[in-house]
Parts: sequence; structure tokens; C-alpha cells
Amino acid sequence: MKAKSSIPVLRINDFQIDLQSDSSIQYHEIFGSRLIEKAHQHDFFLFLLFENGGGTHTIDFITHDVSGHQLHLLFPGQVHTWNLTGDTRAFQLMISKRIFEIFANSLRYDLILYQKNPVLALSASAFEQIMYEFKAIQTELSLEPRLWDIISSRCRIIAQMASREAEDKFTGLTAYQSKPILVDYLSLIDMNFRQQRSVTFYADKLNITPNYLNILCKKHFHTSATSFIHNRLILEAKRLLLTSKNSVKEISYELGFYDLAYFSKFFKTQTGASPREFRLPL
Repeated sequence: MKAKSSIPVLRINDFQIDLQSDSSIQYHEIFGSRLIEKAHQHDFFLFLLFENGGGTHTIDFITHDVSGHQLHLLFPGQVHTWNLTGDTRAFQLMISKRIFEIFANSLRYDLILYQKNPVLALSASAFEQIMYEFKAIQTELSLEPRLWDIISSRCRIIAQMASREAEDKFTGLTAYQSKPILVDYLSLIDMNFRQQRSVTFYADKLNITPNYLNILCKKHFHTSATSFIHNRLILEAKRLLLTSKNSVKEISYELGFYDLAYFSKFFKTQTGASPREFRLPL
């Protein structure tokens, strides 16, 4: 029997100030220090724009240094924490999945690339343009009735500007552009990693041979095709271990491991720590 996940998820309604209003898109400001120690997920998409500040923002166990003129993108399901300094001045747009799906195609590259590269350093002019759209959305949200087409259009503009800024910054973007099949491979893994760990399965879906898929991965990323599958499994295992109250055995079942000892060995081989050691507080 598959274990039911109990990952704590903060929902967009949890941040709603005016209970009479629609919470589909919310604008919030962050002034001063902030600390989130407990890793958690959201059920919504987040644009986080830093005017200035410092500290760190950890997304899916990768810690990013915070500085002014940055745009952070956080997708539903990603785990995050942050420790922001007292001089932080930042602005958040929380966007429900329903609204996000309307303009997601304005993020010109595959969403998995943004998830792997969630922090964008902005030029001064790009920051000012995106800040203008943030403030315009804040103004529209304060009006009655709200014109959701205007708000959605402004979100689309932010997404397009973010994509333009990302073009020169995404790690491996040239490889993905020259071999879009690699993006398809990562997307397939994201959908199937719990059930499918065989490179052959993914190669068949992509209509190529497992050997050719492995050659592409080694040529462009200097790692095997199998390692991408293992990395996705380990990411999800870390998410569950830190945010779920389920036992290690239940988590191993949720990830398709029906032998606890094998899961523990796999996790330790990949991370250097056993699942129980990883779960211990620092």
C-alpha cells in the first residue's frame, strides 16, 4: 500500500489578509530580516523580487546568496527556507496554480530549467521595468472590481522579461537549445521517476536508443543518463525526509522502493548519509 505524503504545504489562502477578496494573486512586501528554518512547500507559484538586502534563500537544498536586483522563482512543490538580513527590501507575487497556468507559456524555456536555475540577477533597467509591473499589479489588486485580464497580462510581461534575463544565465542552456530532446528527457523524468528508473523506458519514449541518450548526457553534461534519474529520486527523498512526518519506510514506499534496506543504501551512496542521519537536526 502506497504511503500517503504528509508534506506540510502552505496554501495561498493561508496568506490572505482580506477574507472577502479573491486570493488567486496576492502582493506582499518584505521589509527587514526574515527567518524560515522549517523547510516547507507551497501550492502556488511565487515571484520574489529583491530591491536590496542579503542573506540566503535555499531552494530544493541549494543555497543561493541574496542581493539586490534579483528575481527568485519558486514553483509549487519546491522546498525552501530563507534567512534574510535586516536591510532586506523585497516584493512577492503569490500566484495560484490556476492563474499561473494561464501565463506559464510566457516563460519561454521549459519550466524545469527555471526550477534548476531559480535565481536571476537583473540588470538595473530590467529591475526597474519588473518593479513597475509589480506595483501596477498591487494597484490593480486594490481596486474594485479587479480586472483580472490586466493582472494576468502584467504577470505575462514579468515572465517574458524574466525569460529575457535568463537567456545568458541558465547553466547548460546552449546544450538544451541545441538538443531539445534533453529537456524532454528531464520533463519525462519529473513525471515518471517514482515508477520508472530505467534509461530504456525514457529512451523508448523519446524514440532514441538508451546508448544514444547516454552519449548525449555525457557529451553535454559530463554525467550519465542514469544519474539524472537518481538525482531526481534523491531530491524528492530529501524533500520528504525534511518535510514529512512519515517514517523512512513509508517514504521509501512512496518513492517506489519496497525494500527499506535497499532504499537506505541507495540514499547513503548518493548523499553520504543514511535517511535517518539526514533527518537529524543540525
